[in-house]
Amino acid sequence: MKIVVLKFGGTSVGSVTKIKRVADIIANYRKKNFNVIVVSSAMSGVTNDLISKSKKICQNFSDSEHDVLVSSGEQVACSLIAGRLIHKGFKSRSWLAWQIPILTDGPHKHARINNLYKNKLIKYLKEGGIPIIAGFQGINSFGRVTTIGRGGSDASAIVLAKFFKAHRCIIYTDVEGVYTTDPNKLKKAKKIKVISYEEMLEMASLGAKVMQPVSIQDARLNRIDIEVKSTFLNKQGTLITKRSNIINNRIITGISSTHNDAKVSLLGVKDKPGVAASIFKPLSKNLINVDMVVQNISSNGKETDLTFTIKNEDLNKTKKIIKENKNINFRKLLFKKDVSKISIIGVGMITTPGVTFRMFQALANEKINIQVISTSEIKISVLIDTKDVKKALNVLHKEFKLER
Repeated sequence: MKIVVLKFGGTSVGSVTKIKRVADIIANYRKKNFNVIVVSSAMSGVTNDLISKSKKICQNFSDSEHDVLVSSGEQVACSLIAGRLIHKGFKSRSWLAWQIPILTDGPHKHARINNLYKNKLIKYLKEGGIPIIAGFQGINSFGRVTTIGRGGSDASAIVLAKFFKAHRCIIYTDVEGVYTTDPNKLKKAKKIKVISYEEMLEMASLGAKVMQPVSIQDARLNRIDIEVKSTFLNKQGTLITKRSNIINNRIITGISSTHNDAKVSLLGVKDKPGVAASIFKPLSKNLINVDMVVQNISSNGKETDLTFTIKNEDLNKTKKIIKENKNINFRKLLFKKDVSKISIIGVGMITTPGVTFRMFQALANEKINIQVISTSEIKISVLIDTKDVKKALNVLHKEFKLER
């Protein structure tokens, strides 16, 4: 049984006209003798509207009822897609998570799929049916509806591809694929034909919005090839696959940037075991995500300066938490808004010397000051002033010849 899993995002099913196009795409795969499993998100804007309604009901709306509420959006989209396919002469029906069932662990709003029962779907596929499955949802051990969090429909599609040993998992969206950088920020950005899981994971975690990091990690762990392509243009997309499948002479594959960061610096912190943990523990408890971290030890070895980055919206809360933290002592506390992180990503830098120098020199030539540096095996990130982001993207894109 040659199976392909097709996932359609909210913008792809955002109107009746778009749903008709989605049905045509599904029909074309069926005509090519694929057994098709479809996963759909809610129509664009629907989930946000439902969340807004819940907040008007109560500021502390029940998590379990939140999941029941927001999961209804996928039910609507799936029914409309199935209805259109039936109109076109195909056997099709919508499936909700509890009807399969798709089983999850973890809390409401942030559950993870751990199992699904295939028998009903296999029988339906053998009968020539096209199942349209609601993404983003499952049920827990108590029989309650759960949702999988951001990127949940992608995660649903990847799990289905894993369990059914699908030939390919294709994520349909409103862009042609993954680009060397955000095409809205740099017109010279080019579509990437093939990218490794590791590179895509870095780009997603650093701001690329095509897929959520957790979905890419699921694909990587289960070795599921993913193709990202446009619902609205009949063009080749981007294949996300393992490194060994890629023949690529590029050192750098892509550049990511953020736009709403803030820098926090604690100067003159007493250097002793556990001090960093005492700073970051209350931030973690308050769900404040800390990104880049740099520590500088004084020459006498008794004090340290600690710098880290957070999102702008967490800055006031972070100030309050640090000032009220009785477990740390410091001489001075500094904050800086309007900073952004620029990152170059590529597996090629593992075996290529001089990449760090080239990045830093290119930025220096444009008089762009680097405030913080962070590196991994396939990534170099720097913190700069937000006003310099466009200039930095342009010069780095040119330096590493990504426009070709």
